[in-house]
Amino acid sequence: MSTSSSTSRQLRWLCACYFFFFSILGTMVPYLGVFFENRGFNPQEIGFLLAILMATRIVAPNVWAKVADRTGMRAELIKMGAGAAALAYLSFFYHGGFVYMALSLALYTFFWNAILAQLEVITLETLGENASRYGQIRSWGSVGYICLVVGAGFAIGQWGTEVLPYIGFSLFIGMLASALPLPANRLVRDTSQVRPPLQWNRAIIWFLLSAMLLQMSAGPFYGFFVLYLKQAGYSESSAGIFVALGAMAEIVMFMFAPRLLGRYGVNTLLIVSIGMTCLRWLLVAFGVDSVLWLGFSQLLHAFTFGLTHAASIQFVHRHFDASHRSQGQALYASLSFGVGGALGTWICGYIWGDGSGAVWSWVFAAGCAFSAMLAVFFIPRDKPGVAAHAA
Repeated sequence: MSTSSSTSRQLRWLCACYFFFFSILGTMVPYLGVFFENRGFNPQEIGFLLAILMATRIVAPNVWAKVADRTGMRAELIKMGAGAAALAYLSFFYHGGFVYMALSLALYTFFWNAILAQLEVITLETLGENASRYGQIRSWGSVGYICLVVGAGFAIGQWGTEVLPYIGFSLFIGMLASALPLPANRLVRDTSQVRPPLQWNRAIIWFLLSAMLLQMSAGPFYGFFVLYLKQAGYSESSAGIFVALGAMAEIVMFMFAPRLLGRYGVNTLLIVSIGMTCLRWLLVAFGVDSVLWLGFSQLLHAFTFGLTHAASIQFVHRHFDASHRSQGQALYASLSFGVGGALGTWICGYIWGDGSGAVWSWVFAAGCAFSAMLAVFFIPRDKPGVAAHAA
């Protein structure tokens, strides 16, 4: 088999891995709040449980990244993580109490959250000089997210929230099946040389702070968006359509991201995207009764995640050398989606209260996004054209 055909085959399996990974996200994140509510948990308990989903991203990616960077066993760790997550997810079927559910979430998300950082590194290293094609590969994750966020919404409306574990387990099996064909292209290292320590600098520190604050702002979206729409009179299926609208906008943005990165650079695009995110949360807070404004706010997901993530992945890939790339992606995932997501979800659970503080949770989100935008101004500016072609 030629190198080009082998690379194309690997990229197809990576597309499938992204599809199933974000299909799981599209099933779990929008509907876990409703699922836990129907199992009898109160808003504070729901906020804590959903924070666990984010908090395992603090530990898991960094633990696995150290193994991956030292051994080069990235594909093997994806397969191991997918298999272990599928087995651990079986515990989710049992109707346990608060402590049991917290342990169940911590167990299966520990393995699930360890997959993405390795997937990102393998994808970018497989693309090599064609790293600008990352958005095309990653967009399959958005396709999976759309399919399941809409499909799960209709399934819950038809059969109730207890259908969620069955959908989730099927997707975990799909993730495992997609990961198994990935070749074990272990990166060979010169063991006679001492591995240099990770070099921290001003750009990395301010970038990670901004990423953490941005994901804090997404706390109410991750944990309470569907509940918020239900409170405003929308159905689960309608909520699923609104979430899918955002994912569709994200796919479109991934198509234009390489061109925008090449023309404007990471810093400018992060400032614009995070500013749009601040506007988005204010629209959700005060425009939820308008289908038009709510729909427009979801279109801004193209900036909140699509453009921001594409720029961030390129930033990390450029600022960490080959011996620290797994660690770099893990730091980005753990501090942003992990620390930021967990804090945002947990805090919003308390702001939410009995539902009377729902609007203020989105105002809090807008404040976090504004702070994230300010942090970007302290990142030394990059040169347009570099980010899009970094290998």
